Amino acid sequence: MRLVFMGSPDFSVPVLEALVRAGHEIAAVYCQPPRPAGRGKKERPTAVHARALELGLDVRHPVSLKSEEAQKDFACLKPEVAVVVAYGLILPQAILDTPTYGCLNIHASLLPRWRGAAPIHRAIMAGDTDTGVCIMQMEAGLDTGPVLLRTATQIGAEETTLQLHDRLSALGSEAIVTALDTLPTLTPVAQPDTGITYAEKIRKDEARIDWTQSSDEIDRQIRGLSPFPGAWCELNGARLKILASRMSQGSGEAGEVIHTPAHVACGSGAVELLRLQKAGSQAQDISEFTRGTPLPKGARLS
Repeated sequence: MRLVFMGSPDFSVPVLEALVRAGHEIAAVYCQPPRPAGRGKKERPTAVHARALELGLDVRHPVSLKSEEAQKDFACLKPEVAVVVAYGLILPQAILDTPTYGCLNIHASLLPRWRGAAPIHRAIMAGDTDTGVCIMQMEAGLDTGPVLLRTATQIGAEETTLQLHDRLSALGSEAIVTALDTLPTLTPVAQPDTGITYAEKIRKDEARIDWTQSSDEIDRQIRGLSPFPGAWCELNGARLKILASRMSQGSGEAGEVIHTPAHVACGSGAVELLRLQKAGSQAQDISEFTRGTPLPKGARLS
């Protein structure tokens, strides 16, 4: 099929690659504009932008699709379908109506649960045992369109947002190829009115760990916010990010190391810390971290 691909971050790259491998004609790739990044604040293209150039594709990055000119440029591509995954811009109705088969969105949840910006983080933080991807026919509402195809998967007990992100990206790649191959035969299924939840953007004030909470809540916070923004606490007055954990046993004062190398007491229960990062340093597995920064029994995280 003749496609327009619309996506920006790392999550979208495997989907673009899968569409190319499947032999679809990519008329153009739309992504967010390059933005200043890094210490030098040089403009850096998005992950999709960089990969699309490597693949020799036409890349476009308008700051908005609301203008008549932008909509005319899109229409001139004569797409049969637009594939949208984590693009980052609102699509006006004129854009939604242009492709022959409409705009298909790859959403990383089992809709209508976790509509919105951060479905992977929220699923882990809420303690969901399963999630998946949906191929959705886009409409004006926020992730409200009918679902053409859904694929479910379990969330691992120790899985982080990064690990689940990569798995769902691969699932989405397979699902969209299947959906396009069978598009004329798929029946859109309206989302139910029950079970709707919204995955709000992650706020910075959600990242600080309160050790008086239960071990289950803290473990889900750590895994759900890894790698970004990273759940954090303080060790000897300095910020310490915790990027991986698992449930443990034991009791003690909240924030106290009760077993080495890094089993920490919570308000109830305990968690074992598996990967840590000090400010200005690289992330390290716990064995490497404690060689340079011991966490003896009785040490306190605040």
